[in-house]
Amino acid sequence: MLLVGDLGGTKANLAIISEQGGPRHPVLEGTLPSARYPSFEALLADFLRASDYHIERAVFGVAGPVIAGHADLTNLEWDVNEQLVRDFLGGAGVRLLNDLAAVSYGIPHLTPDELVTLNAGAPTEGGALGVIAPGTGLGEGFLVWDGMHYLPQSSEGGHASFSPITAEQIALLSYLKARYGHISAERVCSGSGIPNLYDFLRDTGAAPEPRWLAEQLAAADDRTPIIVQVAIERGGCAICHETLRLFVEILGIEAGNLALKVMSTGGMYLAGGIPPRILPFLTNGAFFAAFCAKGRMSDLLEPMPVYVVLNPKAALLGAACYGLEGFCA
Repeated sequence: MLLVGDLGGTKANLAIISEQGGPRHPVLEGTLPSARYPSFEALLADFLRASDYHIERAVFGVAGPVIAGHADLTNLEWDVNEQLVRDFLGGAGVRLLNDLAAVSYGIPHLTPDELVTLNAGAPTEGGALGVIAPGTGLGEGFLVWDGMHYLPQSSEGGHASFSPITAEQIALLSYLKARYGHISAERVCSGSGIPNLYDFLRDTGAAPEPRWLAEQLAAADDRTPIIVQVAIERGGCAICHETLRLFVEILGIEAGNLALKVMSTGGMYLAGGIPPRILPFLTNGAFFAAFCAKGRMSDLLEPMPVYVVLNPKAALLGAACYGLEGFCA
């Protein structure tokens, strides 16, 4: 049996896969709140407690850089090590992947009903594919064609410096530097970054904060779901609407940056937990306008296909495909 997982700062998706059932038909599947566990092994023990399957191999996508079989999760205080997990699983082959590499392995296996097209474009056969995934953090990766297969490449591009291009974004950078020092793209383009945009708009007086909303946010452990829900369901709430408008603008700019750096003429994919939740803000043209706004390079970006990945477990699918298609350890 193959054990696969997608380990994020908020939750962990786990599944046990058989070769007969394939990556889309797990024999056991579950989601656990990762932040409530002191270690990855403790979380695994909880998931496997109800299972008597013999685990022969395991593949885990982790939200952080993987170096020599070791990963420090960016938004979770876990130290994940292939050898320790191998010992915990009784000698099973174990492979850690960056979470965007896991998502990327799943991209070629997505079906049309798992995608929303923002720009049909004119894809180049064998052209690189870009993947940008705002969830709790901001993941970035890409795939290159080797003549037979697409090969995923991970990165930590979400932690590269935020590059503002409008007066509003420059003011945002100045506002946040006092709070964090270095401002990465993730600080303003992720689930953890959305409250930063909200605070900026509130504190600079750009949009008023209703009292009822202030009370809801003050009582919440995580403000992001409330801000997003209000923006989607209550269009008259200016501060939430403006927060998502600014978020989408920044996401479009960062996706365009990635598209230029990897020459994603095969397409750009928006994965992660946030894009499917904010589709009305992505399909109104603002995202694609920001994506293409690259001056002399705009003509290069306009033909690139752009998709939103609807499958919330694309990383789990990718880890399973990787585990079933030749991984050995």
